Amino acid sequence: MANEEAKKDGINALGAKAAYNLANVTKTKPQYGALTPKWLTKFLEFKGLETGIYRVNKVKEGETPLDVLCSQTKKSDIIPQGYVEYETEPREYVLNSISTIVNVNTAIEDVYSAPYDQVQEQLGLAIESLRERQESQLINNDDYGLLKNIADSQRIQTRNGAPTPDDLDELITKVWKEPSFFLAHPRAIAAFERECTKRGVPPVVVNIAGGTFLTWRGIPIIPTDKLLVDGLKNPKSQSGKTNILLIRTGEAKRGVVGLFQAGLKNEHSRGLSVRFRGIDDKGVASYLLSLYCSAAILADDAIAVLEDVEVGEYYDYD
Repeated sequence: MANEEAKKDGINALGAKAAYNLANVTKTKPQYGALTPKWLTKFLEFKGLETGIYRVNKVKEGETPLDVLCSQTKKSDIIPQGYVEYETEPREYVLNSISTIVNVNTAIEDVYSAPYDQVQEQLGLAIESLRERQESQLINNDDYGLLKNIADSQRIQTRNGAPTPDDLDELITKVWKEPSFFLAHPRAIAAFERECTKRGVPPVVVNIAGGTFLTWRGIPIIPTDKLLVDGLKNPKSQSGKTNILLIRTGEAKRGVVGLFQAGLKNEHSRGLSVRFRGIDDKGVASYLLSLYCSAAILADDAIAVLEDVEVGEYYDYD
């Protein structure tokens, strides 16, 4: 067929369609376009648990520090006495599981595992999907999600809708004790860049952990599509509203910590278990993947949110 086509064109030569059958084709691994860098789980400090429960003990609200004596001579002064009262019913965080099952026909595995191992590729894609879901749950989960657990005193509104430098400065006043990073949807970051350009104060760019990020007041602005715009990861509308978070992370800093189950059986990576479930009568091998995660806010001032951030403000420049 290929030679006949070549002859019609007046060329007596081997055609491309025929040659293709004998050629070694360079193939790639499966490309999963929905995957993201998942910077939140890389920047957030994680704490491994032994029993799947994390209790956050706090000082009772409204209690003041102990009175202390500042004196050169103790003989003539009475040392103040007392103690610090704790909350009697502290919050306990219980790890949630995110699970899926991967099935692979063993005949397919036997015949088609060159150059790529079919099982490993399937497991790898499933694991990435679980990690994507984990990041989303850390932000949006109804029980432990960061957005749902921010104190009312740590919520502020934008001044005019679009995220301005003044708005982010106001956010810093809420998390002023060693803030770690801002967290925002890429559309919100672009909107902030436009506001900075309008005012002639372009943000500084830094390289951290292999990524390039904008900063404001020296604090990196980390992108994630899990902070939704009008409830969507990829809104089609030019406008829309979202939130921007400012987070202090780390147990030692009384910040926000991610939680995972340590020492899992069949542990693949942090908080993730991969178990072989066996092969059924039809020759289908089955694998159970379970990811255990949660998050805890150790102090109210560890996180704050800028709400109702408009991402659709644009300007014309002379």
